[in-house]
Amino acid sequence: MGPHPAVAAIRLAVRRVLHDVITEFQRDAGLDRPAEAARRPAHAVGSPYAEAAAGGSRTALPERPDTPLVLVACSGGADSMALASALAFEARKLDVRAGGITVDHNLQPGSGLRAAEVVTRLTAMDLDPVEAVAVHVGREGGPEAAARDARYAALDAAAERHGAAAVLLGHTRDDQAETVLLGLARGSGIRSLSGMAAASGPAGRYRRPFLQLDRQTARKACLVQSIPVWDDPHNIDPAYTRSRLRHEGLPALEKALGKGVVEALARTAQLSRDDADALDTWAAEAELSVRDETGRLECAGLYALPPAVRRRVLRRALIEAGAPAGSLFARHLEEVDRLITGWRGQRAINLPGRVEALRQGGRLVIRQS
Repeated sequence: MGPHPAVAAIRLAVRRVLHDVITEFQRDAGLDRPAEAARRPAHAVGSPYAEAAAGGSRTALPERPDTPLVLVACSGGADSMALASALAFEARKLDVRAGGITVDHNLQPGSGLRAAEVVTRLTAMDLDPVEAVAVHVGREGGPEAAARDARYAALDAAAERHGAAAVLLGHTRDDQAETVLLGLARGSGIRSLSGMAAASGPAGRYRRPFLQLDRQTARKACLVQSIPVWDDPHNIDPAYTRSRLRHEGLPALEKALGKGVVEALARTAQLSRDDADALDTWAAEAELSVRDETGRLECAGLYALPPAVRRRVLRRALIEAGAPAGSLFARHLEEVDRLITGWRGQRAINLPGRVEALRQGGRLVIRQS
């Protein structure tokens, strides 16, 4: 008899991602072993994993520098604990090392103790290395954004420290739907509607195996495997925008529109991502054709571009000049765009990062002020 359907689903999702990571690692390392040929039976006689698979010491696992290390970012919640269990199971069968990282945000009493408990649970799964990293959460951008920034900074540092090929994140289809709605509410354009990518970060470091699975599947997988989980009280705190959306907004939409809203929003994310990627590629190619011999942007060439492409070219140029990407909003791009489409002799436009944009002699000049 096979595993419970929920367990089978999370394992399959992780297995697919691990095969991708192994293939990319071997390609970059100049190895010619196909991912399928890299399987290592966990219980094979003489296998270096036989002792660990039989419940032996974790120190029996040898260092394998020729194999990729994959870390799971684990908060102790159902999504990330399900992800950790699937990674531990699949890593025993594939040519991959598996470890875990938990980030202590220091935002709640007893957070250090909970981080230590997560370390204990991940260690019991035979993940190695496993560590807890404490961070300081600032205030810039609001509490949710500040916590996210601190968390990713810690994960980036851990990945570099351990030489990890990938870091797995437990975001589910429900998280994707929430992200799409938040982007829609901000009016940030098609890129925001594209939600979270299956792979993101430096060299595709962050992988999200569960974007096609719902939150209940992950929770059920933990339940049937008797895996303890921790429910973060912040996830039900109405002070947080995402929490209100999760417990009030999405249920209201499903009540008004019927079931299937989450799945539809997830599909919207993928379709929007495909469109946004295509437009970004178009903009990168178009930018070369609208610069003069000195590299300055020609207003006539910019005017001839479709608005969606032109604004992408402008955004790229502003970021290259030093404007922080996270501080550039639609209103900034609209003001710069009017220098092209509604020229009335306007003065220079001041932008984030002490960048200014002005029109001179039929050219768009973008520079530090």
